[in-house]
Parts: sequence; C-alpha cells; structure tokens
Amino acid sequence: MELFRKYFNAQQVEDLEQSEPSWGVNVHNIGHHVHAPGIPYPDPKHPSSHAFQWSKGRTLQEFQIVYIAKGRGKYESELTGELVVEAGTIMLNFPGSWHRYQPDKETGWEEFWVGFDGHYAEYLMRQDCFSREHPLINIGFNIEFMEVFLQLIETLKYEGVAFRQISSCLVIQLLGLVYASALMKDQSQLQKEKVVQAIRLQMHKNWDNKFDLQELASQFNVSYEWFRKAFKKVTGSSPNQYLQNIKIEKTSQLLRQTSMTVAEVAYKAGYESEFYFSRIFKKRTGLSPSEYRKEH
Repeated sequence: MELFRKYFNAQQVEDLEQSEPSWGVNVHNIGHHVHAPGIPYPDPKHPSSHAFQWSKGRTLQEFQIVYIAKGRGKYESELTGELVVEAGTIMLNFPGSWHRYQPDKETGWEEFWVGFDGHYAEYLMRQDCFSREHPLINIGFNIEFMEVFLQLIETLKYEGVAFRQISSCLVIQLLGLVYASALMKDQSQLQKEKVVQAIRLQMHKNWDNKFDLQELASQFNVSYEWFRKAFKKVTGSSPNQYLQNIKIEKTSQLLRQTSMTVAEVAYKAGYESEFYFSRIFKKRTGLSPSEYRKEH
C-alpha cells in the first residue's frame, strides 16, 4: 500500500468549517506510514505541530486514533506510565494530555492515524470505554476497521465531492468499531474475573481438601490453560502459588491457636508428609513450624 499523510493547518480547517456544513467531526490530519527498524522516531516529515522528541513527549489540541498494524513498541502518558504496544493496538490521544510513543528499534512498526475534533467527537470520546486512564485498546487485525480507514484515506487524498462530510461519517464509523471492540473486551474481562473469583472462593472454602486444579477449571467449563492465564492476570499469582499462600496462612493460624501437632497440621492441610510441609513452611515464612509456634 502507498504511504500517505495529510495535515490541514488551522486556517484550512476553519475555511472548511465555514464553507461546508459540519457533522460535528472535523478531520485535521491522516496518514499511513511504515517505520523501519533502527530509525529514529518520529520521522522528519512530521510537521512541527505534531513532531516530538521522546525525552520531551508532546501535547496535542485534538483527538487522535493511532492504529499499529505491525510491529511493537511502547506508549506513555501522564496518567498511565509506560505501556507495551503490540500489533493490533489502537492508541487514543486526547487533547491537552501529555504523551509519547515509539516503535521498538528491532521491529519498527506500521501505523495508521487520524486526528480530529468537533462537538460530536467530544461527545463520542466521553463514552465510558474511551478513557485517558486506559488509552490502549487491542482490536487485533479487524478487517472492517481497516476497510473503513483505507476508505477514509482515499476520501481525503482526492478531496472529492462532499469529502468533508464523508470523512466525518467515516471517523464516526471508526469510533463505533473501536467502541464495539472495547465493549467486547470489557465483557470478556468481566467474565474472566467472575470465573477467577468463583474459583478463588472455592480455594478459600476448601483449602484443606486435596485440590485438582484442572478438575476445578473443568467445573467452570474453561480449559486449565485459559484458567491458569486468567488467574495470573487477575490475581498476580499462579493458581498453585495462590493455593500455597492460603495453606501457609491457615496452617500458621492452626499453629498459633491450636494444640495440634505439626504432623496433624500437615495432614490437615493435605501435605504428603510432615517433612515436606516443614520445608515449604520454612521457605515461605523463614521459620520451621516448631519455631513459628514458639515465637507466636
């Protein structure tokens, strides 16, 4: 695909607004660029209003949708800290928000972008799923999104009849597709959290039973691989680590509050031997079970 970029200056945007009726979305710039590995970013063809150095970042006076079709890199804003950008990610830039991004030097990236403003754009970007705190949305390779973006580029490249109204409509369509992707992501995340929280509850309730985590996952109609990754994402720990933490917490309580022997505590927690339990306990707490009981 041919590379392309177009930037309207402030006077051109104003002239367009006065000469043609507005649909509430004004396109300021658009482009498609392949940035090769190892080359400084951004490339020198950026106009001064949009160029930036990584050390300084930049603040725009418009909204931007930036779609990374290939490669990877990083993004940072004043609200997010540094984030990883993978292929298939949309970066949303908001007016007045400091940000910066760049491709990985080893991979480079292919980017599509459109900058816009307007009263209807303001309304759309206030929707819950469009957030300055969460500006990255991964939509993967979405053929419908790409077709609309390519049509938008063609419309602005040739400036045919009613190009401003058509481009406004196409930006609205892009935002609708991003909105739908964000909603599906939210629903997927909600389902993931529901399953993980339900399994966590089972772990806490039945910590002293012998656990088969694969069987537990199947009870919730998910694969163990899905469950393991989802659990780590939600809790920050693997299922086995999380279960071990519960067992250490509960056995510590038994050692403090009961007269059960160490062997009985180990058996209660489902450990295969007192020796194995003592080794795990000391590794987690720094004390053997007997030492822990004496200190507490």
